[in-house]
Amino acid sequence: MKQKETLSSFRENKTILHEKDNEHITNSTETPLRSDAFELEDHEKMAQIEHHFREIMKILGLDLTDDSLQGTPKRVAKMYVQEIFSGLNPKNKPLAKLFDNKFKYQEMLVEKDITFYSNCEHHFVPIIGKAHVGYISSGKVIGLSKINRIVQYYAKRPQVQERLTMQIAEDLKSTLKTESVGVVIDASHLCVSSRGVGDTNSTTGTAYFSGKFREPDTRAEFLNFINTQ
Repeated sequence: MKQKETLSSFRENKTILHEKDNEHITNSTETPLRSDAFELEDHEKMAQIEHHFREIMKILGLDLTDDSLQGTPKRVAKMYVQEIFSGLNPKNKPLAKLFDNKFKYQEMLVEKDITFYSNCEHHFVPIIGKAHVGYISSGKVIGLSKINRIVQYYAKRPQVQERLTMQIAEDLKSTLKTESVGVVIDASHLCVSSRGVGDTNSTTGTAYFSGKFREPDTRAEFLNFINTQ
């Protein structure tokens, strides 16, 4: 499904959460983590992951004395902890500096086509997509790059797309002290294309609208921004 078709389906099928549904789902937007998730330092996590991934490779029958494979367990451990799953650690959450909306800009601000790479929490294979974010200021604004960083922070963890969409939106609402936030995500899931059904053409669309973005005219304006080349 192409992006424009995806966005049209949000309008036609009205696959938008009702307000009380938002309140219900908000309670489950946290990534499921164990209570002792942060007891180990990063270097300790990497050491354990390296050991266990080495065992996985041995079970698969791979020869770890081969030059190409010798360093793989260590590389994977570093990649997991410091790169693709670094968003699990709250220490890596981007600091968002707010500025007064001194221009009294009352319209929506839209940051679109934010490329992100995440990983499906069911199979640990990539999710590749674009996020489109809009908000209407209640008095404060945020640097544009911080919106991208917020998207990347929540993408860099094992994810499902619905949760990712809501986590981005809830973070922006809390940070900007505004209810008027819209988030649309269009993504390809390699758990669909590289395994299982093997569909390489389909994409998945999710949306979150709150505050003024729940009004049909405002939502339509936001979606029009996204579709404009």
